[in-house]
Amino acid sequence: MERSELLDIVRRPLSPDTRLEVPASRAEYERVQEILKIEEAKYPQLWYDGTRSVAIVVAPPTPLHAGIAGGLLTSILREVLVNSGVSLEIAGGLRIESDSETTMNNTTRASDGALLYWEGDRATLMIAVEVAVSQSYDSMRAAISWSVCALRCRLGLAMSISEESRGRRPPGRFYMTLEHANAAVDEARDDFYRQLLQHPYGPLERDGVTWFGRVSRVVLQTYRREDEHCAPETLLEPTQSFELVENGEYVAQNISPNLREVVLGDCIPTHLLNNRHIEATPVNFFQRDWFETQFRGLVVRTAILRLWRNTSYGQPIP
Repeated sequence: MERSELLDIVRRPLSPDTRLEVPASRAEYERVQEILKIEEAKYPQLWYDGTRSVAIVVAPPTPLHAGIAGGLLTSILREVLVNSGVSLEIAGGLRIESDSETTMNNTTRASDGALLYWEGDRATLMIAVEVAVSQSYDSMRAAISWSVCALRCRLGLAMSISEESRGRRPPGRFYMTLEHANAAVDEARDDFYRQLLQHPYGPLERDGVTWFGRVSRVVLQTYRREDEHCAPETLLEPTQSFELVENGEYVAQNISPNLREVVLGDCIPTHLLNNRHIEATPVNFFQRDWFETQFRGLVVRTAILRLWRNTSYGQPIP
């Protein structure tokens, strides 16, 4: 195989949540993808944008990224199962799926998560979710537009999380034994939770190092198709935009307890509901307490992951 810039980039160590776009032909993408499949490596993942002839190299998500995507879908599913009023037989057709790649029109992508409805052996994509943590907004918007337009899902949910710079690269941390390293990490975890009581959206600092930067902004947006026949490559504008966090503070007045945009008809195919009133019933899945509790735990887990990546232990070589 001739030298490939794409393969070189795939071989580099990538920080969590990194997404790199590399100009490449479909043939080069398929060659490198085949190498990754042979190696059975879950990450990095490789997607392809046939419209722009660009390969997208996707590093593993941070706990914050993965947890928020899964948490949004789990909260929606819980509300449908418990509070929607539909039968258990119908609600039982809902499933959450993550990291499922789809190829269409020379483009291969995967959403961070999706809610599907299964009828027999046939699945219908209902809601797709994308999360961006200090990632290009344009990239996130393109990804959620693809799910809505190309895959014809009912609704797209996208959350953009902006973490401020953490400053200097942290020095390595060395401990004589694994027990000492674990004890230091446990102390850091407790300290991070105490810090969040004072400033719920960071920063998290320890020993002069910022392990998670202050969250300056969190925005939750919804996306719907402009019409039933929009092209797969359409770049949608959000239909609603809710600013949850601004300058490290929750913006309570900007969001109602119910987003008023996610309804039962987004979760279950219309022909099964057969009632316009039920179809338009809001799914009251977003509550501030749930969001802040989930967010706080995931921020600490992400900070601890970064700390562990800079930690080593064992007897030094004489």
